[in-house]
Amino acid sequence: MKSYIKTTASLALAVGVATTSFGATVKIGELQGFTGPIESMIPAMSGGANLAVTEANASGKYLYGTIVVVQGDSKCIDADAAVAEGERLINDENVMAIMGPNCSGVTGAFVSNVGMPNGVVNISPSATSPALTDIDDNGYFFRTAPSDARQGQVLADIAMSRGQSDMAVTYTNDDYGKGLADAFVTAYEAAGGTVTVISGHENDKADYSADVAALSAGGSATLAVLGYADTGGKGILAASEDTGAFTDYVFADGMMSATTSGAVGDGSWGTMPAPSADLLASWLAVAEAGGVAGAEVFAAESYDAMALIILASQAAGGTDRAAIQAEVMGIANGPGIQCNAGELGDCLKYISGGLVVDYVGATGVEFTSVGEGKGSYAEQEIIGGAFSTVASHQ
Repeated sequence: MKSYIKTTASLALAVGVATTSFGATVKIGELQGFTGPIESMIPAMSGGANLAVTEANASGKYLYGTIVVVQGDSKCIDADAAVAEGERLINDENVMAIMGPNCSGVTGAFVSNVGMPNGVVNISPSATSPALTDIDDNGYFFRTAPSDARQGQVLADIAMSRGQSDMAVTYTNDDYGKGLADAFVTAYEAAGGTVTVISGHENDKADYSADVAALSAGGSATLAVLGYADTGGKGILAASEDTGAFTDYVFADGMMSATTSGAVGDGSWGTMPAPSADLLASWLAVAEAGGVAGAEVFAAESYDAMALIILASQAAGGTDRAAIQAEVMGIANGPGIQCNAGELGDCLKYISGGLVVDYVGATGVEFTSVGEGKGSYAEQEIIGGAFSTVASHQ
């Protein structure tokens, strides 16, 4: 059956080549926080996204021209910047869809004020706030990362399994931090854990010593930092390490960076979305061959977000924005011929031959009914000054 499918696809493709727009270029927007509180994470994420484009272009199987990526800086937590850059990408650059944004608050602003009103698909690799599950998007917003409603439960389960029955909690005072903190605390307390102190923190303060003093007043030696690695979370860790207020830490995805692992000692741990072991091995091989740091947080989700846009365009028969939107869910979910990371050329060929595909990708893409990844998580511990995966959680 496999040989028959490939032969059929090849014959159909030979007919379809006549419609290729030779010499044309098509544009996809990449709206990411190139500056701001997660900028140390962006190189791997951008690398993952652009690897999908390089792969598709190199295959010669995308029928509608050469794909060009146009970048915009959302600054992660600056809604005005995200909206302005989104409008530029859509209205001035005429992109067919957008990969991004990253951070939950600006993603909500973009979807409501730019993406949905203009009928442009955006697929975020990293906006994880539970509030986005119910956003009014008219079916134009998707995310390859799972909701933090799930991450909060995973964090709580791991903490209890590690015997961490009490801790203080601090979170970045925005949609991402609040949503994750609510999910984590609810699950942790339900499992028998005690939160000694919980408080939000602002980003880009000069001094976090007062924040840390208030957090440590509850008496716990453990601090959960649900923030951003390059701004408020970084400041919290620095103040804690300076005073010895806490001896170990718990982190979520926004803190999973070399900036964090270099700031505290071994033994602290955190979670981040990650593929299952078999998919991870395949993805890391593809990423390494492409010069991408595939093990970094959200690199795989970024590859998948961009790949879905490309494949949906092929299925839509071009760059029409509404037609692309109509194809995303079907490409992401089965049934169909499964396509993994590194197989975009084959996947494009199948689609152009009229065959149905199920994009598995780097992370095992499977969307819920509202277009968000179901996901799995890696439990990572700081060992030898770097985060290393010690377990996987479905």
